[in-house]
Amino acid sequence: MTVLETERLSLRRFTVDDAGFILTLLNEPAFLRYIGDKKVRNLDDARQYILNGPIASYERHGFGLNCVELRESHTPIGMCGLLKRDELPDPDIGFALLPDYRNQGLAFEAAEAVLKDAHHLPRILAITSLDNEASINLLERLGFRFEKIVTSPNGEQLRLFKREG
Repeated sequence: MTVLETERLSLRRFTVDDAGFILTLLNEPAFLRYIGDKKVRNLDDARQYILNGPIASYERHGFGLNCVELRESHTPIGMCGLLKRDELPDPDIGFALLPDYRNQGLAFEAAEAVLKDAHHLPRILAITSLDNEASINLLERLGFRFEKIVTSPNGEQLRLFKREG
């Protein structure tokens, strides 16, 4: 189900049929370094990740991480969407692209579409690892401002950004 479209991209809800793509994306070295190891090692793990993550979020909150595809070819290239984490007071935006699709403005395009769609929310947050300069730069281009350093449930220090209405 397509949720959003941009000039070059389609964002749609994940299904369990995306398990192969999720297995690849979540084990990509930059994903592991900057976002974390989600312990997805095979297709069954990937299906469980989709069911317990994005699909559960769609049902619970009406939003979640979406599959980002090239609009013309429907090639999956990443994920982007809103999450509602128990440890944060407001939804936060998340995004990740495969290496071949970085540095082309595609993450900005996807995130900007998600933010425009969420215009009704008074505040949106974002978290990054302390040294994820690419994500920090993207968040600042999107209008996010650094708020403070926070500690994740697993003890990692993260930068917290916010964007008001």
